[in-house]
Amino acid sequence: MKSPTILTRDEIESIEHARLSDPFIFLGMHPLGGSHGNRLEVRAFCPPAVEMSIGTADGGLLPMLRVTDSGLFTWMSAPNTDPFRYTLHVRTEESSWETRDPYSFLPQLGELDLHLLAEGNHYRLYERLGARVWTAGDTGGVLFSVWAPNASAVSVIASFNDWDRRRHPMRTRGSTGVWELFVPGVSPGDLYKYSILTGAGDVLEKSDPLGLCSEFRPRTASVVADISGFAWTDGDWMERRKGRDPCTSPLSIYEMHAGSWKGTPDWRDFTSWEELADSLVPYLRETGFTHVELMPVMEHPFDGSWGYQTLGYFAPTSRLGSPWDFHRFVDRLHNASIGVILDWAPAHFPSDPSGLARFDGTCLYEHEDPRMGTHPDWATLVFNYDRNEVRNFLVASGLFWLDKYHIDGLRVDAVASMLYLDYSRKEGEWIPNVYGGRENLGAMEFIKTLNSRVSRDFPGAMTIAEESTAWPGVTAGLDDGGLGFTFKWNMGWMHDTLSFFQKEPVHRKFHINDLTFSLLYAYSEKFILPFSHDEVVHGKASLLSKCPGDRWQKFANLRLLLTYQWAHPGKKLLFMGSELGQWTEWDHGSELEWDLLRYSEHSGIKRLVSDLNTIISADPAFHRLDCSPEGFRWIDFNDSHATVVSFARFSGAGRHAVCVFNMTPVVREDYLIGVPSAGTYLEILNTDSEIYGGSGKGNLGRVESRPYGMHGLPCSVSLTLPPLAAVVLQPERQE
Repeated sequence: MKSPTILTRDEIESIEHARLSDPFIFLGMHPLGGSHGNRLEVRAFCPPAVEMSIGTADGGLLPMLRVTDSGLFTWMSAPNTDPFRYTLHVRTEESSWETRDPYSFLPQLGELDLHLLAEGNHYRLYERLGARVWTAGDTGGVLFSVWAPNASAVSVIASFNDWDRRRHPMRTRGSTGVWELFVPGVSPGDLYKYSILTGAGDVLEKSDPLGLCSEFRPRTASVVADISGFAWTDGDWMERRKGRDPCTSPLSIYEMHAGSWKGTPDWRDFTSWEELADSLVPYLRETGFTHVELMPVMEHPFDGSWGYQTLGYFAPTSRLGSPWDFHRFVDRLHNASIGVILDWAPAHFPSDPSGLARFDGTCLYEHEDPRMGTHPDWATLVFNYDRNEVRNFLVASGLFWLDKYHIDGLRVDAVASMLYLDYSRKEGEWIPNVYGGRENLGAMEFIKTLNSRVSRDFPGAMTIAEESTAWPGVTAGLDDGGLGFTFKWNMGWMHDTLSFFQKEPVHRKFHINDLTFSLLYAYSEKFILPFSHDEVVHGKASLLSKCPGDRWQKFANLRLLLTYQWAHPGKKLLFMGSELGQWTEWDHGSELEWDLLRYSEHSGIKRLVSDLNTIISADPAFHRLDCSPEGFRWIDFNDSHATVVSFARFSGAGRHAVCVFNMTPVVREDYLIGVPSAGTYLEILNTDSEIYGGSGKGNLGRVESRPYGMHGLPCSVSLTLPPLAAVVLQPERQE
């Protein structure tokens, strides 16, 4: 009797144990050549099958023989049979199905895709690698592809193959290190991972680095998703954004943690994107913020990391819904003229075994040497920015959110830890670069590439650096030797300002320099002034609790602090809950203390923030020259005895405003300062107003200038300065 297959015992065992670098050599249809009578042999491996047949174009069925108990089936044709298109008919004890043979298809990824990946220049990598809904010829399915250059074999394990690594081994695409397999009939919603046989013989199960969706934690499988075809309705917003210069436009950012902003009325741990939009859109319209900044929404395993220990760099977290739900969330915000910024963490990643760590059995995404590959502060792993493919992966991730989800900006976390090889490391714990320096040259190249592509491909979109050192040129243009970010968080301003306001008013006269120092470097970069989540956790206290004094003084100090932030040159960022005057620190497991708004002091803080946002949006003096020294002038910062500071803001087109800050609880009568022009000045803001919870001291809404100059200005005004309060004045008549 003729053997049912020409495969040797060793070849069959390689199929049975999924040790195939190219399964297409053994599986699928194969012409056997002249010595075998020019026959065809079709081979398929399906352990649960009890019967398999080949379906022909005329509807016929050709029974296959079960060659091994493990599930290898073969069919051999008569002599001189030409190759033909076929399907596989499978029957198990529980079910049956028909499918095209995955091993009957040619390679799907183009040579250009592979070449660009190897170069590190495939910036739309997310349209190829991962699990992508795909059509091969006239057959629909999913193309699985993954970069694992040091693997001995890779398989797709999934809900559609009983998580059996033997059933869908992938083919290698040579020196690029990419493995791929087109699987017909797979559809969105199917769960999958990659099973990787390492060079050492270990088997790893990994989530997809370019997966578009993930299971709800603690489960770690990737989910096949189709994010194409969403019907966006934000065309007007996107068109307006193209012509908007963020540096000269109003920018007031509400930073928030999506999972803890507002709770749910039922048993669920998290609200949904739809529920969040229902509440958030009207809230942001009411409070006047121009943008919302979401702490990382990329998939992450541990709630307590707040998203900063990312595993799914292309997947919105499943905690709040599906990718389509996140599409709708962004679309609704844009239709309300609210921009969306995402916090993004390309500086490090967690060592969870299902993720990027030792992905193919080697340090693929990270460095092998812990002096380069391990982050000393967070016990996480540092990306190997010197590797083309890793830089490509990260750049593609950043661009992905702008492209597929219409995101308006990326706030890049922990930039300093990327730029410095010795960040948080002692002598002997780091490796200098090729020039003997401490700069991470690969990270610099990654950052510059990202910012260059964002600027070129997404006009009006922003990149924002959380960079805590004096690295020069963070927001300088690439042509000028800078890193090319749109903005940088001004961490020095934040630290000095909070340090000043935490002091008892009687001591503040000795620390005026804490307020004035920021203006010495205010225009060295394009700055955002942040009171972020980092300042209201881990025992640092809420903004209200930081403020000294009794209850009344605490609220007055908070109103004064927020007004100083809004009046100071630079764009604004405030973390959720601070606008409510929360007493407690932020807790990611609890919603904000919304009940506080029943009390006038707390609702007064919220109203003040809303009015501040209205002022900076309506008056170009408070935004047009935020990044230019022509937009600011000190009036007086030398009155340390009274502890009063004053300055003017200018639009550069004839408009100006005067801002005066009384840092003590003493009312100052007939307080004289210089002003830039003659006439009536309107008191457009007084933080001691009763509508904000203050005592009502002030200037009855207006003051008249005097014809003699002070502080180097041509005119002056006499003011009543309320206690622990800010007063903002505008000329009644101006262009």
